[in-house]
Amino acid sequence: MNGGRTFPAETLDALFQAVEVNDVVDPVVSLPNPIPIACSEEEMRRCLDLCMQFWSENADPVQMRALAHTLIVSGDLPPDARVRYKNIRAAYKQLRFALVLHGKRHKAPRLFRWTVAVMGHLQDAFRNRRRMAVLGYGLMLRLMLSRPLWMAVRREVETVELDTSAGFLAFRREEFHRLKRWLESGSLSGHQFHMMRKVVSRQVSFYDVMRTLQPDEQVYRMSRFLSAINGLMGGMHDDLVEQAGAGQRNYHRDSVAIPGDLADRLRTLVARNPFVAA
Repeated sequence: MNGGRTFPAETLDALFQAVEVNDVVDPVVSLPNPIPIACSEEEMRRCLDLCMQFWSENADPVQMRALAHTLIVSGDLPPDARVRYKNIRAAYKQLRFALVLHGKRHKAPRLFRWTVAVMGHLQDAFRNRRRMAVLGYGLMLRLMLSRPLWMAVRREVETVELDTSAGFLAFRREEFHRLKRWLESGSLSGHQFHMMRKVVSRQVSFYDVMRTLQPDEQVYRMSRFLSAINGLMGGMHDDLVEQAGAGQRNYHRDSVAIPGDLADRLRTLVARNPFVAA
C-alpha cells in the first residue's frame, strides 16, 4: 500500500496525540470559514500510508493475542492493559476510516472489518461486565489474530486500490447528505444514531490526519469542531449500548432523541457545509 514511504516517529506521535483527543469536547470551538474540503490524490495517498504505518506499529498481534487470552481467562483487563487495548483498537479504527474514505470501494476489506467489529463488541462486553459475551468475543478475536488470518488481513489492506480525488469528494458529499437526511427524519433508532456517528468519526479521522501531515489552522479548527460532536455522540451511544445490554431499550427499534446542544452542532455542521450547499 505505502509504496516504500516511511514517516518519522514525530509524525506518528502527532497523529497519536490527535487520535487521543478525537472525542474531547472543547469548551469553545467553532467551524472554520470557509470549511476546507480539497484533497488531492497525492494527499489521499499520504493519508492512507500514514494510517497504514500507524496501524502496523501499534497493532502487534502477539500483544493482542495476550490481551485476548487475559480476557478469556479473567473476563477483564487491569488498568494498564485496558489502555493498551484502547490504543490498539484506536489504530485499527484509524486505518478502517482511511480505507473507507480513500479506497475505491469505500469499504474496509472483509476480514479487517470483522476484526475491528469483534474488538468493539469485546470492549463493550468487558466494560459492561457481560462475562459470557466477553468469553465469546474473546475467542473470536483470538481466532482472528491467529497467524493465517492475521496474514490474510495484512494482504487485504495492502492491496486496497486508491480512489480518485473526484471519487473521494463524491463519497464525502454523499456522507454529509446522509447526515442531513437523518437529522431531518425526526425519528432515529440507536443503530441509526450509531451510523450517524460513524460519518462524523470518519470526518474527524480525515482532518486529524490532514493536520498531522500539514499543520493548518482551518483544518485544525475543523478537526476540533468535529471532535466535540464525536465526543458528545460517543458518550450518548455508550449509554444506549448499556441500556440495551440491561434490557432497558431495543437498540434497533426504540427511538432516540438527540439532545439540543448536540442537535444544534450537527445542524450547524450540515448547514455550513459546502458539500450540502453544492
